[in-house]
Amino acid sequence: MQAFSNCGLCASGSLLKGRTDFLVARRNMAVLRLSAACVQLLKDKANVFCRSRVHQRLLRLPEVGRSNTVAFSLGTSLCAVPFTQVENLSHESLIRRASCLVTDSANTYLSQTTLALVDALTQYAKALHTLIALQKRYITSIGKLTPAEEDNIWQVIIGQRVEVSDRLEECKRFESNWMNAINICELSAEAAYNSGAEHACTATKTNLQVAQCKVEELRKISKEAEKKLAETKAEEIQRMAEYASSIDINDLEDIPEAYLRED
Repeated sequence: MQAFSNCGLCASGSLLKGRTDFLVARRNMAVLRLSAACVQLLKDKANVFCRSRVHQRLLRLPEVGRSNTVAFSLGTSLCAVPFTQVENLSHESLIRRASCLVTDSANTYLSQTTLALVDALTQYAKALHTLIALQKRYITSIGKLTPAEEDNIWQVIIGQRVEVSDRLEECKRFESNWMNAINICELSAEAAYNSGAEHACTATKTNLQVAQCKVEELRKISKEAEKKLAETKAEEIQRMAEYASSIDINDLEDIPEAYLRED
C-alpha cells in the first residue's frame, strides 16, 4: 500500500508540470508505467492472499461465531420454555427423548425390586433348610430325649417356623413391587417402540428377561425346599405314630392278665 501511495504521488506530481516539455512528458510516461506495474503487483499479491488458508479461516470466523450463538440461544430457550418449538427439535424427537427417560427410570425400578425379591427368596430358602434340619434332628431323637430336652428343641423349632413365616411374608411384599415394575417396564418398552426409540425398547426387554429368569430360578429353589419340608413333616407324623403304637404295646404287656379278661 505504501508503494501504491508513493506511485500515486509521483504520478500526480509529475502530471501537474508543464505538458509541453518533452522531457517532462517522457518522465510522465515512465511514471505511469511504474504505477501500472505497482498496481499489477498489488493485484497479484491480493490474489495469492485470497487463496491462502489464513484468508479462508478468516472468512469462516463469522460463520463459527454465528453457529455458536445459535447453539447458546437454543440451549437457553429449552431451559426457559421446555414446550416451545425450537429449530431442529420436533415434537417426535421430544417424545422419543421423553420415552427414553421413562425406560431408564423403569429399568432402575426393576433392578431394585428384583434385587430385593431375590434376596428375600434366598433368605426364605435358607430359613426353610434350617427348619428341615431341625425337624430331622428331632425325628432321629424321638424317644431318646428327656422331657426338658424335648421342650428345648421344640422351642427352637417353633422359633424357626416363625422366621419362615416372616420370610414368606417379606417375599410376598417384594413380589408385589416386582410385579408392578414388570408391568411398568412392559408399558415403557411399548411406548419407546411406538416413539421410534428401538434401542431403549430392546434394552428394556432384555432387562425384563434377565430379571424374570433370576426370580424364576430362586422360586424353584424355594419350591424344592418347601417340598422337602412337607416330606419331613410327613416323616415326623409317621415316626410319632410308630412311637405311640410302641408305647401302647409296652403298656399293654405290663398290665396283668386279670385286667384284660372279659367277664
